[in-house]
Amino acid sequence: MGGVPGVEAVDRALTRPARRGWAALAAVSCLAVVGAFALQSVRPPAARPADAPAGEFSAARAFEHVRTIAAGPHVAGSAANDAARDYIVTTLRDLGLDPQVQDTVTTQGGQLSSSAGGVGLAHVRNVVAMRPGTASTGRIFLVAHYDSAQTGPGGNDDAAGTSAILEAARVMTSGPQLRNDVVLVLTDAEEACLCGAKAFVDQHPLARQGGVVLNLEARGSTGPAIMFETSTNNAALVGALAGVPHPVGTSFAVEIYRLLPNDTDFTAFRERGFTGLNSAYIDGAAVYHTPVDTPATMNRDSLQHHGDTVLALTRDLGDRDLTRLRSTGDATYFPVPGGLAHYPGSWTWPLAVAALLAVLALAWLARRRGLATAPRLLGATGLALVPVLVVPVLAQLLWILLKIIRPGYAELPIDPYRPGWYRLAVLALTLAVVSAWYALLRRRLGPAALAVAGLMWLALLGLALAALAPGGSYLAALPALAGGATGILAVLLRGAGPRAAPPVVAVTLGAAAAVIVLLPTLVMFFPAMGMNLAGTGAFIAVLLALTLLPILDLLHPEAGGHRGVDALRARRRGALPALAATLAAITFVVIGLSVDRFDDTHPAPAHLMYALDADTGQARWLSRSSTPTDWTAQYVGRDPGSVADTLPAFGAEELLSGPAQPASLPAPELTKTAEATAGDRRTVTLRLTPKRPVRLVTLHVAADIEVGSAVVGGRTVPTDRAGGGAWGFGFVFHAPPPTGVDVTLTVPSGAPLKLRVMDASDGLTALPGFHARPADVGVVGSHSSEMLAVAKTYTF
Repeated sequence: MGGVPGVEAVDRALTRPARRGWAALAAVSCLAVVGAFALQSVRPPAARPADAPAGEFSAARAFEHVRTIAAGPHVAGSAANDAARDYIVTTLRDLGLDPQVQDTVTTQGGQLSSSAGGVGLAHVRNVVAMRPGTASTGRIFLVAHYDSAQTGPGGNDDAAGTSAILEAARVMTSGPQLRNDVVLVLTDAEEACLCGAKAFVDQHPLARQGGVVLNLEARGSTGPAIMFETSTNNAALVGALAGVPHPVGTSFAVEIYRLLPNDTDFTAFRERGFTGLNSAYIDGAAVYHTPVDTPATMNRDSLQHHGDTVLALTRDLGDRDLTRLRSTGDATYFPVPGGLAHYPGSWTWPLAVAALLAVLALAWLARRRGLATAPRLLGATGLALVPVLVVPVLAQLLWILLKIIRPGYAELPIDPYRPGWYRLAVLALTLAVVSAWYALLRRRLGPAALAVAGLMWLALLGLALAALAPGGSYLAALPALAGGATGILAVLLRGAGPRAAPPVVAVTLGAAAAVIVLLPTLVMFFPAMGMNLAGTGAFIAVLLALTLLPILDLLHPEAGGHRGVDALRARRRGALPALAATLAAITFVVIGLSVDRFDDTHPAPAHLMYALDADTGQARWLSRSSTPTDWTAQYVGRDPGSVADTLPAFGAEELLSGPAQPASLPAPELTKTAEATAGDRRTVTLRLTPKRPVRLVTLHVAADIEVGSAVVGGRTVPTDRAGGGAWGFGFVFHAPPPTGVDVTLTVPSGAPLKLRVMDASDGLTALPGFHARPADVGVVGSHSSEMLAVAKTYTF
């Protein structure tokens, strides 16, 4: 510890109670009670039964809609999706509404096409119904998508959102009309390309004047319905959310989501200038987009939370003057026991600065009262970075170790099926590192210096977040402010006597404030980022641990004053928290591995697809996995390679591949229906027709041909996007009509027009050489999982 003098640490703590063990027990017990209340703030309400009063939302009633809509996979354009749409229309008509189907084609960059730099389009059929207001000042749009991914029935994603809106509509139509118009928008082709929402905001007359949108989503099977995204200038809407039962949300999540490349239907509305809120429940993400995303996996408490929130918000906003809803700034907000704390974004900088001043004042006071010296304060502040940096790294290494032990985890993009024990292991790992760090430095630097150092980094982080992500500044600034203020109080109260209890009460209050602020956010961020990014949850856990150092100190023997055998005993006792936490982390990992095994209801995901080149008659098995699983190894090799030349829709993506038996499958047909030449430009009209039931068709033009303009399905599309390999401009058309898609291209005259087309359906079971998956092998939730593609080249 060069440059930092060793000193006796006796009487160097913020507290020095006479009965140390009882003080520790009282403080820990108080924090446990506070933590329990804090956790209640992020738990969904209990599901109401089918016989709940007609004026209340009932998850049991809504769940009957889930059963019907999610009876099986219903991807956009499929007969199953038609059946789901017909059910929705019939349900709304039975409620006395007049639902209309918006049947149109729209463009949007989709998940598959974006990888190739192509243009995404879809034939969508949105269900739209409006309940007029008595004296409307604007419109409220309740939005969810009714289609599912091709790999699963979408019991949660998004039969939950659709069913919540249907049940909320039943409640509203059984009561008096609201002041404002309420528009139900149940979109199509969200999973394919977010095209349903885009079609509505671009083309539907009800969208022209904008309004307030409440979008309901699910990226898992359980947990609270978290409001994770808002439009800008959200203060008034957050105020409305704070008034509903069980509001859950954090402005830090909004800041994080704005930095991510993720999109939902809410994106189209937000970009069109609508104001609104986007909510989803996200825990249990292992089922996301997979065959096990069934109604049976749904936690109906989560469905109840969705419904309670959307119904309460609609009733509140439905009777407001929506012209006055616009705010001039964003709010900071987070869950607390009993509701949602929120304050104007303009308070962010004052609170962050106040937190830093409070911690600096505590440091000055601690030095003045002889609890710490300047060298010790500086040394402790520098060394406090150790747990801040080490714990997230160790959490990520833990997940890497778990993937080595259980390779199937590598195919889970977010979380394992039962992540609870692993999350506890991360918390125990955090406590182990922080406790060991504290025990090693406590005697040398003193408890007060270490406590100030922990708060100092929170205060500095609060300032950094105020500049970079203002909605997240509260996470660090408020605990630092509370810790600094109560630390000052504890030091001042020591004047009543070094052994008095009031200083313990003071630091316990500061720790309680940190628990209220940080613990709910920690609980939300574990499922949000998953074990795949365990370091993010670990980072928040470290912040919480640093605020609890004065309480941790009570678990240690009184600092200093020990010699010989007594000193050795004191050090051993000081090491107990770290040892206990380490043993707990190991135990939790072992339990997690024994509990979270793959079986027929929790299968190990595996990715596989099939591609037939109609030009050569050759077929290949393909997989997006980084390495073959035990099951996919019978189909593909270990070395990935590009498929851009034969499957340009996948761009430069490298896939594992292996030879396959050619199946008797018709290729998509491309015919020329018209052609005209003007000067050096040639305009060619083509029809791309699938010859079998398919989910999508693609077309790509040879890279050496400049496409001047393109019209696909009646929509003009941009032509400045390059494809992959030998191919340039291209598009992916989802849910194509059986009669085909008309394509008009303007290209240079005098040269052949070479094009590569592909269609894709879903399901591999009927293919030659395919062996049924074992019961414990599942399907990766990918847009290309189980894809059966046929490609062919045409020249005109």
